[in-house]
Amino acid sequence: MRQRIAVLGGGAMGLATAYQLVLDGYQPVIFEADDRVGGMAAAFDFNNLIIERYYHYYCTSDSAFLQVLDELGLAKKIYWVETKMGYWYLNRLQSWGNPFALLKFQGLSPLAKLRYGLHIFTSTKRKNWASLDGMEATGWLKRWIGDKTYDILWRTLFDYKFYNYAKNLSAAWIWSRIHRIGLSRYDLFREKLGYLEGGTDTFLNAIKYTIEASGGEVRLKSPVSRVVIEAGVIKGIEASGKFEAFNKVISTIPLPHVSRLFPDLPSDILNAYQSVNNIAVVCVVAKLNKRVSENFWLNTNDEEMDIPGLVEYTNLRPLDHHIVYVPFYMPKEHPKYQESDQIFKDKVQRYLKKINPELNDGDFLDLHVSRYKYAQPICEPNFLNKLPPIESTVHGLWIADTSYYYPEDRNISDSIRLGREMAKMAIQ
Repeated sequence: MRQRIAVLGGGAMGLATAYQLVLDGYQPVIFEADDRVGGMAAAFDFNNLIIERYYHYYCTSDSAFLQVLDELGLAKKIYWVETKMGYWYLNRLQSWGNPFALLKFQGLSPLAKLRYGLHIFTSTKRKNWASLDGMEATGWLKRWIGDKTYDILWRTLFDYKFYNYAKNLSAAWIWSRIHRIGLSRYDLFREKLGYLEGGTDTFLNAIKYTIEASGGEVRLKSPVSRVVIEAGVIKGIEASGKFEAFNKVISTIPLPHVSRLFPDLPSDILNAYQSVNNIAVVCVVAKLNKRVSENFWLNTNDEEMDIPGLVEYTNLRPLDHHIVYVPFYMPKEHPKYQESDQIFKDKVQRYLKKINPELNDGDFLDLHVSRYKYAQPICEPNFLNKLPPIESTVHGLWIADTSYYYPEDRNISDSIRLGREMAKMAIQ
């Protein structure tokens, strides 16, 4: 009799896990607490526009994602676009992201520009990150580019994303951000990123359909209350007040939920999961009549703005109106996370009008706020060594979330890669 496998979480990783399982002849059951699949990649109805709650883009190096698109028959639905970056600094919008922009950037000395350019070049070419794993990121950056350049170009990212955690982040994690974007450049001066026709929902709908058409099951609004373990062996799960027997469980939910769902795990393992801290996000999506700038990504360094940057999504994916994502990152325990949606909406209107004085209140057609407590694991030096192995000491249990593709930053492609690997682990 074929083994019964439960997959906890219907985000990109959980979907990829179940997808690989159905390809290998199994019929997994996905348990998802939300009313839709996708996790942070899920879409919402923004007044007749179906769009992601949080911005997503694709790089030419996202091999796992591109492979699944090909398998699902969606390869022709991805489009590659030359995008631009900008920097709002000294109360002016400056070009950014290529050598000419660096040379013309106001606020840096010639020596500072040389040091910064050398650092970006070597980081992009670097392939082995092992020596960076134990280094603290701010010190690593300052040694390369100097204190003043760090204050101008990096400090707002650290301070307005990580707050009190900013001084203990892994240099390998920062390097991976530089490296991934660097690999999307098709020459020294130009960068291209990808978007899906119809948005990420196109991928989510296709992979969900494939899972269900192959005998798998996707249960929405079905939060699991407990995973039952007896004598070190998986017995099943409890959901909606009922017990259901399973031989194996693959968990892709955020690690902070593990201690609640798996109370029978050894205390030292539970403590390791609980030690992982996360950054939360309050993401404001603005629908406008006018564009803010010609940049896809705009870094910001402004004393009046408590954000490290914003994403003008429609400078990548053309839509009928201009869509801008403004993420406010902070530790989930920070008092600001409890502030009202209106406070964040007012900030966004004020910030965007400062960047583009031609905008007025009438140009803001709609504003939407999404919140997520576990947007980004806080990756300390030697982070991966602090996590328990994916394959649990409990027979029939595998646990991972986005923390496990450190040093890579969260992205759909690595979620797919790790999800498929977990499926293979479970059936070997």
